[in-house]
Amino acid sequence: MSDDQPRMARRFRGFLPVVVDVETGGFNSRTDALLEIAAVLIDMDDQGRLRPGARLHHHVEPFEGANIEQAALDFTGIDPTNPLRGAVPEERALTDILRPVRRAVRDYDCSRAILVGHNAFFDHGFVKEAVARAEIKRDPFHPFSCFDTVSLAGLGLGQTVLARACEMAGIPFDQQEAHSALYDATRTAELFCTIVNHWRDLDGWPPPPPSDMPPTLAADTGDEIDTD
Repeated sequence: MSDDQPRMARRFRGFLPVVVDVETGGFNSRTDALLEIAAVLIDMDDQGRLRPGARLHHHVEPFEGANIEQAALDFTGIDPTNPLRGAVPEERALTDILRPVRRAVRDYDCSRAILVGHNAFFDHGFVKEAVARAEIKRDPFHPFSCFDTVSLAGLGLGQTVLARACEMAGIPFDQQEAHSALYDATRTAELFCTIVNHWRDLDGWPPPPPSDMPPTLAADTGDEIDTD
């Protein structure tokens, strides 16, 4: 690809956005079970527009000693004891999802992946804890940074609830399908791509050089501390 063509590696500071959604047995990532995980890779076309790519998904067996709150099961509709779930151990689920993510990072010449989620800190926390339990050494995700579509949708659409943000963006959303990791990850990926593409259509990307920025913005483009 020539230097004048759009490249994912130049769009997000070398990071590859990957949408992740988890369903769990509670809110505590250290003690509560990871019950379902889904990821949607993000692709970029020759015009620099984003689109959802490959979808990855697993139902997950609760780790030994995991806490599961009944309120969480009532909310998600998950029955952890149902053999038809086809659940697999955490290590298998994470391996099957992280391997394609690492491959995509390499194919797009990015430095690492960055997790995109709706209330991303929640998904990010559960993924990190599961990676630690499984003793996976090659976690492709940034250790603490993530992109949150709650913030993006609040800024761009005036909505923070996933269903309402999708409605504002013209993305179909079925409440009966919600709280499935794969469904929510798919809709979140569509929302993320829609917002980023719209920003591009408004000439927000690529940004103007500092000399063309308003003085208040140009003043903020000095040296920054990089803690990667």
